[in-house]
Amino acid sequence: MAEGTKDDPWELRTAPGSSSYTMYRDPGADPPALVCQVGSTALRYHLSAVEDLHAWLKERGDWVPLGAADESKPAAEGSVEAWGRAEDNPVGGWYGLRKGYRGRFGMYLPPLLEELGLVELTHDKRNNQVRAR
Repeated sequence: MAEGTKDDPWELRTAPGSSSYTMYRDPGADPPALVCQVGSTALRYHLSAVEDLHAWLKERGDWVPLGAADESKPAAEGSVEAWGRAEDNPVGGWYGLRKGYRGRFGMYLPPLLEELGLVELTHDKRNNQVRAR
């Protein structure tokens, strides 16, 4: 498995398998970030997202829809995407760090958690779900 550094990023695919992207940790960023490179676009999320999302999924104890949505669109209630924007999550709102590029949390974070062995993820064409191991 990759180390999750800029020089050795995780190579991932979205849950349906339709797109590939890379992710790596940037602990020196302010705040520490998880960088998601999708083509020429770099999305940045709070680095704590991995542990926080895993803890939330363990609390839920069952399958949770991904609900991936663009920042400009509402997230489905009860989904990973909605939790990644919720005012009552551990960061008090958006895990995405750059306005205009804060969404798609539900698309890009669960495959990383699967790669790390923290969750089970469905791989259907639509309506994928995740649950903690």
